[in-house]
Amino acid sequence: MSAYTLRQHIIFDMDDTLIHCNKYFEMILSRFTDIMLGWFQEYRLTGKEIRDKQIEIDVAGVLKSGFASKHFPLSLIETYHYFSRLIGRPIQLAEENHLMELGLSVYEQEIEPYPGMVETLEVLTRQGHELILYTGGEQAIQQRKIEQMKLAAYFQERIYIRQHKNQEALEQILSSRHFDRDNTWMIGNSLRTDIIPALAAGINTIYIKLPNEWVYNVVELKNKPSTAMYTVSSLEEVPDIIAQSISVKPNTNKRTL
Repeated sequence: MSAYTLRQHIIFDMDDTLIHCNKYFEMILSRFTDIMLGWFQEYRLTGKEIRDKQIEIDVAGVLKSGFASKHFPLSLIETYHYFSRLIGRPIQLAEENHLMELGLSVYEQEIEPYPGMVETLEVLTRQGHELILYTGGEQAIQQRKIEQMKLAAYFQERIYIRQHKNQEALEQILSSRHFDRDNTWMIGNSLRTDIIPALAAGINTIYIKLPNEWVYNVVELKNKPSTAMYTVSSLEEVPDIIAQSISVKPNTNKRTL
């Protein structure tokens, strides 16, 4: 790192920032919808009705209890219960068990990195920046992903797993060690859990905007950022943005876009 390059603290989200996640849930939800349409075929339910109700239940549950592993399969069962009660179709234990197994299977999928994950982390590490991993979910599930992707090689002990991912959780991390907030970045795909809490904490952000984003992550950015905020479409754009930001203002990254 040259004398003119400031070392940055770069906090990465994991799911749908470094590794694929939502596409596995979409795959299971597609199977769930097909199963429900089969079970309820004589009642003329539509796939949209089923998906809309599952999304409603899913988002409400995450807002209440955070990223708990049983929440997703339970949202399938609750959707099944809703339509069973609405139509008057008997609830069957075997069908409930099938949906629980289906929902839990999302956590058994082979983990796949986003394009450029390794290259991005390698470049930032070589440049001397400090990388931090901050992910939402249950310890065992998230740790399995971290181990499969060998992410500890880049983040070492600087790995934080939280069931609730919000402003309070991020502030606890920022307060747990020395962070120069002018030179700290949050990189993530969620406006709700990554970008808005980071802007509130006074750190810079790079928002990776994905197509077909999970509804829970789609919220309105109400206030104009007082720190740097960039929107990109791929992880591979991150190193150049940080390098350009440093070169433009070598003594501070704090500015309004």
